[in-house]
Amino acid sequence: MARDRDFTTVGRALAAPARSVFVNLLMDGTTRPAGELAHAAGVSPSTASEHLGVLVDAGLVRCEPRGRHRYYALAGPDVATALEALGGLTGDAPVTSLRRSREAERLAGARFCYDHLAGRLGVALTDAWVERGWLADSDTLALTAVGSDGLRGIGVDVDAAVGGRRATTRACTDWTERRPHLAGALGAAVGARFLRAGWVVRAPAGRGVRVTPTGLDMLRTAWGIDSDIALPTAG
Repeated sequence: MARDRDFTTVGRALAAPARSVFVNLLMDGTTRPAGELAHAAGVSPSTASEHLGVLVDAGLVRCEPRGRHRYYALAGPDVATALEALGGLTGDAPVTSLRRSREAERLAGARFCYDHLAGRLGVALTDAWVERGWLADSDTLALTAVGSDGLRGIGVDVDAAVGGRRATTRACTDWTERRPHLAGALGAAVGARFLRAGWVVRAPAGRGVRVTPTGLDMLRTAWGIDSDIALPTAG
């Protein structure tokens, strides 16, 4: 069996500005209706349907029919990981307005990369946990016994993240910071805990998150993460 991989299908699937908009929006792990995606990309519903069909055929996106409507999501966390890594090789999308410039800055500060925290927030947490010995090193981000106790202490469901089919931890290269943040099942459990505790909230649109005052206090007191890293805030 040949070892070379055929990247042309994926390359062709991503080679349209509208499709780039779609996958960027879906990288936070949400499921969105076709109409919302069409509006975000500035294309007609029929054009969006054609573009989404290309992404589905390439295995990048899955479609969920719900009655007369169709909803779309990334095909899985592996797709999000691959897109995040590709983001480190690409240029930034053109900024055509002040609103888009501010949104780009908020995304760089804090966002979801499928189901785990990314941006300056994700990297800062990862750095703090490596420094405290919760994660073994910045290459593997392997969970330590100290880290298990520490994360359980803040309510993270560590047991559910360990021993499943998905890797417990994985270093995902952050496309804006060019450094690793925590991914894998544990990264997803951390992201879920931060949402559930109200330490972060999803932005009204896009895939960004905002840190609440309670979350800022938690970051500062628990791990010495200061507001100087310019996190987007809520409240």
